[in-house]
Amino acid sequence: MSKPRQPARQKAAAPALPIEVDARRLPPLGMPPATFLRDYWQKRPLLIRNAFPDYLSPIQPEDLAGLACEEAALSRIVMHDRDTDHWSVRHGPFDEAEFPGMPHQDWTLLVQDVDKWDADVAGLIDAFDFLPRWRIDDIMVSFAAPGGSVGAHVDQYDVFLLQAQGHRRWQIDACVATGNGASPLAFRNDVEIKLLREFTPSHEWLLGPGDMLYLPPGVPHHGVAEDACLTFSVGMRAPSAAELLGDFVDTLAADADEALRYADPDLQPAGDPAQIDDAAMTRAIEALNLLRMNDPERLGDWFGRFITLYRNAGEVLAGATPRSRIEVEWDLEHGGQLWRHPYSRMAWRKAGRGAQLYVNGQDSTLPLRDARIIANAAMLDGQAYAALSETGRDRVIELLGSGHYNLQMPGDDEDDVAQDSHDGTRQ
Repeated sequence: MSKPRQPARQKAAAPALPIEVDARRLPPLGMPPATFLRDYWQKRPLLIRNAFPDYLSPIQPEDLAGLACEEAALSRIVMHDRDTDHWSVRHGPFDEAEFPGMPHQDWTLLVQDVDKWDADVAGLIDAFDFLPRWRIDDIMVSFAAPGGSVGAHVDQYDVFLLQAQGHRRWQIDACVATGNGASPLAFRNDVEIKLLREFTPSHEWLLGPGDMLYLPPGVPHHGVAEDACLTFSVGMRAPSAAELLGDFVDTLAADADEALRYADPDLQPAGDPAQIDDAAMTRAIEALNLLRMNDPERLGDWFGRFITLYRNAGEVLAGATPRSRIEVEWDLEHGGQLWRHPYSRMAWRKAGRGAQLYVNGQDSTLPLRDARIIANAAMLDGQAYAALSETGRDRVIELLGSGHYNLQMPGDDEDDVAQDSHDGTRQ
């Protein structure tokens, strides 16, 4: 006699992932980086309390205001009139005399690339070394007076919003994402900046110093200062498919051999002289394939050049009086250090038994070990320089001559060295 059938067991639903964690015991994510990348990166937002416990901002609001007065800095002020809901934007550089007379509320000063100007701010990037360095764009710093905001908006790239000083109230709509083919959101047409026409928050938090909000692309969000505050925005570089395609096609076209052409040696008498038939389309595809668009090595070299140049706000220029190699090597042997220019972006890629080093859109072939060392080091001292092969040392000297390094000797004033770096930059 057969036993009665038992009802099938329902599979237990996986527990929902938290949208808020405390990271004091495991900063800055509150979990291993691999877990964060698996569960949250480009998937869902996360509020991270105590991402940087007891955080003290390395810069003050007056430092940011001073930077916004620099000709080469990228800055803007966003103001909001609550009574009329009018938004206005002004771009720097600003006159420092105007800051003492600014209103006590409802305005925000934003400065891009602060990591290129302040070494302590740049040091924050080391906390994000679980991400490829070439994916990180910059650290934007904003000062907001009470009530200051830039309105409800979306970003099409990943961003980490670290509260550095004061308090900011963040609202997000975790139910809406505009990436991966989702419906685009509607924007207001009465303001200079892309603000959402409608915004219905699903979550709201008050962040204090050391708290951090991670947002994947396409999540609507709105931050308002509760008191005078500083917020650091660590933004990613995320080129659109159109940007990638456009640059790659331009590269292919520039390098193409004029002898590579559409050809039809197998042409048959035309049944209809006005028709583009299947055979013609096959030949057109074959002509495009002659450009080797799917060659992994060619794609890799193009992407390395593209991504180290993409969204680079400053162009590195050679100094006026380069030192000779003998002088540079003597200096390195006696305590000198080569500090990378803040706008010098580097990455490397394996190529056969060696590697390709990419520096601001230029590539060179190096031993793999040299490429690793040069691309990862913000500073090369005499010991690190001596450890390179002859080929690697040649490349470093070339990069120094092109302005990608600044030589600093013991006793040099760090502010003077930093200013020398920016003097060798064109915006």
